[in-house]
Amino acid sequence: MALLGPRQVGKTTLALELAKARPSVYLDLESEADLAKLAEPELYLRQHEDKLVILDEVHRTPQLFRSLRGLIDAGRRRGGGKGRFLVLGSASMDLLRQSSESLAGRIRYLELAPLDAGEVGRDRLDVLWVRGGFPESLLAASDGESLRWRRDFIRTYLERDVPQLGPRIPAETLRRLWTMLAHQQGGLLNAAALARALAVDGKTVAGYLDLLVDLLLVRRLPPWHGNVRKRLVKSPKVYVRDSGLVHGLLSVGDREALLAHPVAGASWEGMVIESLIAAAPTGSEAYFFRTAAGAEIDLLLEFPGRRRPWAIEIKRGLAPKIERGFHLATDTVRPERRVVVYGGDERFPLAEGLEAMALGELCAELSAA
Repeated sequence: MALLGPRQVGKTTLALELAKARPSVYLDLESEADLAKLAEPELYLRQHEDKLVILDEVHRTPQLFRSLRGLIDAGRRRGGGKGRFLVLGSASMDLLRQSSESLAGRIRYLELAPLDAGEVGRDRLDVLWVRGGFPESLLAASDGESLRWRRDFIRTYLERDVPQLGPRIPAETLRRLWTMLAHQQGGLLNAAALARALAVDGKTVAGYLDLLVDLLLVRRLPPWHGNVRKRLVKSPKVYVRDSGLVHGLLSVGDREALLAHPVAGASWEGMVIESLIAAAPTGSEAYFFRTAAGAEIDLLLEFPGRRRPWAIEIKRGLAPKIERGFHLATDTVRPERRVVVYGGDERFPLAEGLEAMALGELCAELSAA
């Protein structure tokens, strides 16, 4: 199994918890001492056939995948079970390609994202919104300490991690793009405008954006295209996936500053979307819907085995008001269910077949679906 996600999301903590459950060996591939043990990887790893071998930061030594393939196949021939290796590393295009080529049929991928609303509970929802879901940021002693951690994370990711995970890209250029996306959180992708602002061509911007998406830092939410007789928007929406990183890129340090900032509504929307996608059943697909005339649904969730999606509108206030465009959009899509996620705690009907729900309650329903 491979767990792939942004750095410092709690991978090491997870590995240590798994290590308590069965005999295990933990190797940090950033450590020179642990790397030295793998000078002859097959020889060393054969000595631990009866243990769970945890290989952390594996993206630094992708050549290990060939050795793992031989060891896994040899173990299968002897009747060995599954789950012998736990591979942890930051997602990268090269890592995904090499692991899929070397370990096809022998590996399962699990994206380990930051914490979401379904995991932290209602009491910490505002803290999650302001600080984001990275554990070190969420659990910091103060908002100031949390912001400093996120700024350091952004700098480290741009200056150290990205050059190791993908093509050589100027860190300042990528920071500017990332910051522009934070300013336009939840907006339609306009690659031409971004290219002009960065003084690069459209293909270069597309490549930079692909990298941020592959590294699980940015989400491109595609438009829904059903068999409807409407002119539909074709550009995806773009979100910086962690709300804390949005605020870190924009130097928004606490809740009061956030409430006064123009990004507040879009930032809340992005956090809700990430939480609902995380809670949805495996294999679900997420979209938004918008017609050229302005009818819109913030989030459409399509579930495996179901013909009609759920339509979800997102409002931050305590008294959600639904625009006519949402009703027109749902008349076109004809979803199985219509829900408004809002900032309160109670559950109540807004219209026939439309109800308002708290984010945590809807996350719980999706997890049980």
